[in-house]
Amino acid sequence: MAAAQGRLSDGAGGMDEQKESEDGVLHTGETVPPPFRAAVDALRSARLRPQVEVEATRAPRRLAPFAYALEATVVDGEQDLADGRLVLLHDPAGHEAWRGAFRLVTLVRAELEAEMAADPLLPEVCWSWLTGALQARGLAYGEPSGTVTRASSHYFGGLSARPAASQIEIRASWTPREGLGGVPDTGAHLASWCDLLAQVAGLPPAGPGDASVVTLPQRRGPQSH
Repeated sequence: MAAAQGRLSDGAGGMDEQKESEDGVLHTGETVPPPFRAAVDALRSARLRPQVEVEATRAPRRLAPFAYALEATVVDGEQDLADGRLVLLHDPAGHEAWRGAFRLVTLVRAELEAEMAADPLLPEVCWSWLTGALQARGLAYGEPSGTVTRASSHYFGGLSARPAASQIEIRASWTPREGLGGVPDTGAHLASWCDLLAQVAGLPPAGPGDASVVTLPQRRGPQSH
């Protein structure tokens, strides 16, 4: 799976030496708290649209005492249209910057048509897709932050036969509001994140929705899966 492997940072600061359990949960050696275990179980059991392939991956170290990570690729036939990474962080003592005990951190990226990449409103539109995906599922969250970056590549010399390429990258984090037992609805947050991935990839909404929603056209020359 050619999922995004960019560096994720949420300003949590250094933590003690961490270990990874057999099920992919990164922790400091302490007993995994029940709220975090329940949040991870909800991620694993979430029902997602079939075009989004999701699997567990190694969680980043030193962001929080407990972490769990997923990577995803939006697939259409044999083509990869977009990819991303979602990390669930947990600090049982709470984190001042998060204003909560949980934090979701993401990296999403896809290639763009040149016309779309040149749109001056593209960063604002992409950010609204993230917040809109959360709001569409009625999810409560706080302290959102992030960046939207677009980049263009032009090829010369031995690579001059390649067409110019443009890419969009969304890096973001937000605090999911906790429910009963101090557990956020991480399954629903994962589903909304997959909605974002699908929208960035140019796929239509999974079900009946707002006809005014704008999606990116599928990128030119998608990579083989």
